[in-house]
Amino acid sequence: MSRSGPSLDLDERSPLIRAVNTARNSDVEGRPLVEEEDESSDPGSEREERYLNGNRPPSETIGLDDSTLEHKNPLYLILLTLSIGGLQIVWSVELSNGSPYLLSLGMSKALLAFVWLAGPLTGTLVQPYIGIRSDRCRVSWGKRKPFMIGGTLGTVASSMALAYARDIVRVVAGLGRDAPYSGGYQTATIILATVLMWCLDFSINTVQAAIRAFIVDNAPSHQQESANAWASRMTGVGNVLGYVFGYLNLPRYFHFFGNTQFKVLVVIASIALSSTVLISVLAIKERNPQLEPPSRKDAAGGLVAFFKQVFVSIQRLPPQIRQVCKIQFFHWIGWFPFLFYITTYIGQLYVDPFLKPGLSDDEVEKLWGKATRIGTFALLIYAITSFASNIILPFLVVPTYRAQPVVAVEDFDRPITPPSRPDMRPRSYSWSEHAYSGSQSTLTFASTVEESRIRRDLGPPRAGSVQNCLTRLQIPGLTLRRAWLFSQLLFSLCTFSTILITTPLAASIMTALVGISWSLTLWAPFALISAEISKRDEVRRKKQRQRLIHGDDDLGVDGNVNAKDEEEDQAGVILGLHNVAISAPQILATLISSVVFKLLQKPRNEPGDVSVGWTLRIGGLATLVSAFITWRMKEPGDEDDVE
Repeated sequence: MSRSGPSLDLDERSPLIRAVNTARNSDVEGRPLVEEEDESSDPGSEREERYLNGNRPPSETIGLDDSTLEHKNPLYLILLTLSIGGLQIVWSVELSNGSPYLLSLGMSKALLAFVWLAGPLTGTLVQPYIGIRSDRCRVSWGKRKPFMIGGTLGTVASSMALAYARDIVRVVAGLGRDAPYSGGYQTATIILATVLMWCLDFSINTVQAAIRAFIVDNAPSHQQESANAWASRMTGVGNVLGYVFGYLNLPRYFHFFGNTQFKVLVVIASIALSSTVLISVLAIKERNPQLEPPSRKDAAGGLVAFFKQVFVSIQRLPPQIRQVCKIQFFHWIGWFPFLFYITTYIGQLYVDPFLKPGLSDDEVEKLWGKATRIGTFALLIYAITSFASNIILPFLVVPTYRAQPVVAVEDFDRPITPPSRPDMRPRSYSWSEHAYSGSQSTLTFASTVEESRIRRDLGPPRAGSVQNCLTRLQIPGLTLRRAWLFSQLLFSLCTFSTILITTPLAASIMTALVGISWSLTLWAPFALISAEISKRDEVRRKKQRQRLIHGDDDLGVDGNVNAKDEEEDQAGVILGLHNVAISAPQILATLISSVVFKLLQKPRNEPGDVSVGWTLRIGGLATLVSAFITWRMKEPGDEDDVE
């Protein structure tokens, strides 16, 4: 009587792994692949008895280590990254309509500046914390999904409450619909709106941290560039849709969603985020974290432990990721004034010829209203340019990581001994010829039919195939790092061109060109970091499986993994630290902009205000520093970078 084969739950170990025919207890002809071992045979082969019996747990199954990394199709990557497009619609609504809405509530510009600090401050603190918590999450249906769902619910609730802040205060205070909006009514509304804006930014950063880690965890390392290219495309779509919705007179077309522009925008953004997150959560299966060994860090908690973990993680960042974070820090000193003040810059160029002494306040406001629409239209063109670049550039850039067939055994601590009895051997056992993401191949126990099917599915593209045709579009030598470097130089050139720009049309063309840089900013750093994380994560899981296969004591007496495995952080905390490198410079850029405005800003009814132009040029100087670091950075995958 033969034992049953291992459970099909093997595949819960990783969505990137396809178990070869070890999950079956018979071949295509009906003969058993693995026979029951007689208790009297080879009494010294305890390891074989431990790993070749049908009752071994999934985490100790040879089939896990002897498996082939799947190449994910475009539909999978679309479903994986769809949620970040919905999130970008929420971001675009907040950035494009948040300030006008808050000012309409009677909020002062000084308080408005405090409110806008919520984004970078919560990004600096929240994303590393959410990253650490999600890394330690042990919910059976995934590490990231609980935080994606929780963050989405918080975003929808806080944004809807923000849109209806005046109505909430009026109902709670028992005021009538015609009550004058002044005094305590106005003060309470402003306080509520301020609190809700901070809650909204907290929720948005939660779902963003979870989605970014979700993408890293569920795409193979050799497809991280492709996955992040799709993420940038989804972000581009979200940007375009967000600006289009902001440009339309929504209450005219969607009056059933609300009676103001902001209310309708919030409802549309909430529907977009909820639906896209739901699709990604239902369509993509995460690894079951309960099958991973517990960590000593799982029990750590408290604010002190959190900051200690953050500082330790900063110190042990891989060199490649550390370089990307440095680049992002200086580059985002340049991005912050552009993203927040470019409409003001274009608007100033439009109103300058019309501003004359004696204009009434209403006439000035009408001029600035039209100027804001012109600036918003320039941002729409910028978003379209960015989206087009997101579509085209991935076909022109040479992939950093390729799926190469590699056969090597030096990474084994000691060789795996095949079953000693002939009747226990599979019909054939051979070395897999396909190992994706640069990982080394492992010994596979597979039937000839199954192995040939995997080779047929995962082999290199045939001549004349679509993939082969797209490969011919690649520009030799144009790596992702070099494309990112060129985009930074383009950004600096555009910001310095503001010295010569004197018309809104020229400023709009400059803004459209910056869209190319924005597309690389959405793609390159995340792709470089994600590939490094995914590659290290695959190596870490492989070592854990090998220790189990070889009978090494992988777990200590307390049931935790050894200390050397604690040295590598997972996707959540690393991406959280990367977001610190994005958020922290925004605080610095805010302070720099405040000093420039204090020195150079003029009243709205006076022409010749050049303050915003100088904030853009200072950002261009900071971006030159990031370009220098990018130029000095080694190409990912170079042998000199391998530790």
